[in-house]
Amino acid sequence: MAFINMKNKEVQAKIVYYGPGRCGKTTNLEYIYQQFRERIPSEMVSIKTHGDRTLFFDFLPFDVGKIKGYSIRMQLYTVPGQIKYDATRRLVLKGVDAVVFVADSLTVQREQNLISLKNLQDNLAAHKKDIYHIPLIIQYNKRDLENQGIPVMSIEMMENDLNEKLKVPSIPASALKGNNVVVTLKKIISMTMASFQKGL
Repeated sequence: MAFINMKNKEVQAKIVYYGPGRCGKTTNLEYIYQQFRERIPSEMVSIKTHGDRTLFFDFLPFDVGKIKGYSIRMQLYTVPGQIKYDATRRLVLKGVDAVVFVADSLTVQREQNLISLKNLQDNLAAHKKDIYHIPLIIQYNKRDLENQGIPVMSIEMMENDLNEKLKVPSIPASALKGNNVVVTLKKIISMTMASFQKGL
């Protein structure tokens, strides 16, 4: 559950972007950071782990109103994608309120998507959270590569692979071009808010 700051009358929620290495988690956050710089009261912090990194910053969402008089502050995080940084990923998930799973549309990444989604489920379970009961969106990233003749999976195949059981909202996107990055963010914020309203 989110952290409630009584002094500032603020609810702090944590949204984590999860997925395999080089799937576009960092690109999502960098795009959001550039687009909404005036709504971000903090610098983007980057923690380098050999060859990979974790990013995070605070985000003050717009048009979401308040919950019982409390304003909302979202903290956006990425996790390192490579399996060898699993301890870091588990640590970043501590206290998570919602997850955006960024799946890589490249055909060669099919197995990595499956491994990473299972890893997300396991690491949530380590924090006593259920992947079926946490606000979750799957973003099918790199859809723009289809037009460049690079082999990408169909949305149908990715839905069958990753979302057949979960049945969560899914959004095709191109983080590099910014396509549907903000749509993904707004959707996960509204799902997080709905989850808070139920819990309060």
